[in-house]
Amino acid sequence: MQETYLYTFASVLIISAISFSGLLALSMKERILRKYVFVLVSLAVGALFGDAFLHLIPESFEGLNETMVGILVIAGILVFFGLEKFLHWHHHNEENHTALHTGKMILVSDGLHNFIDGAIIAASYFAGIEVGIATTFAIILHEIPQEIGDFGVLLHSGYKIKKALFYNFISALLAILGAGLALFLNEIAQTLIIYFIPIAAGGFIYIAGSDLVPELHKTKSARHSVAQFGAVILGVAAMIVLLFTE
Repeated sequence: MQETYLYTFASVLIISAISFSGLLALSMKERILRKYVFVLVSLAVGALFGDAFLHLIPESFEGLNETMVGILVIAGILVFFGLEKFLHWHHHNEENHTALHTGKMILVSDGLHNFIDGAIIAASYFAGIEVGIATTFAIILHEIPQEIGDFGVLLHSGYKIKKALFYNFISALLAILGAGLALFLNEIAQTLIIYFIPIAAGGFIYIAGSDLVPELHKTKSARHSVAQFGAVILGVAAMIVLLFTE
C-alpha cells in the first residue's frame, strides 16, 4: 500500500509539472507570441474536441449506458453555460470581459479534468504498479498538447506570460487533490469518477465550440485561417495518436 501511495503522488507531481510546458514560450518576445497566439488557441480547439469525443466519452461507455452518458454530457454543457453566465454578470462593467471569462472557463474546466486525471491515476495504481505507470504515461502524452493549448488561450484572454503559467500550475495541482481523495475513498472514488468524466467532456465541448471557435472566426486573413485549420487538425491528430498508447 505504501508503494502505491509513493508511485501515485510521484506521478501526479510529474503531471502537474507539465503545466509549465508554456515555459518554452518564454524564449520568445511576448509581442511576437501574442501575434501568433491564434495558432495555440486553434490547437486547443482540436485538443479539446478530440479529448472529449475520442477519449472521455468513449471511456464513459465502459461504465455507463448510452442514455446516462448523454445526460451527463449535456449536464456538463449546461454547468459550463451557467458558469459562463455568472462570469458575464460578474464582469459586465469590465472591458474585454468575453476574453476574461474565456480564460477563467479554461482554468475551471482544466482544473476539473486534472482532478479527474489524479483520481484515475490513483485508481489505476490500485490495479497494479504496471497499470498505474502505463496510465500515467498516457496522461502525460495527453497533457502536453492540451497544456500548451490552454496556455495559448490564457494569453489570448489577456494574461501575462508569468501569470498564465502560475494559474495553469495552480489548476494542475488539482491532480494531487484528486489523487489524494481517491486514495482516501478508495473504491467509492473509483465508482464516482465515471460520472465526472462525461461532465468534463461536456465542459470541453462547450468551451471549444462556444468560446474558442467564435474567437477563431474573428481572423479574416486567408493565411491565418489556413494556419488555424491546420492547428485544429493537429490538435485532433494528437488525440488520435494517443489512442494507440492506451
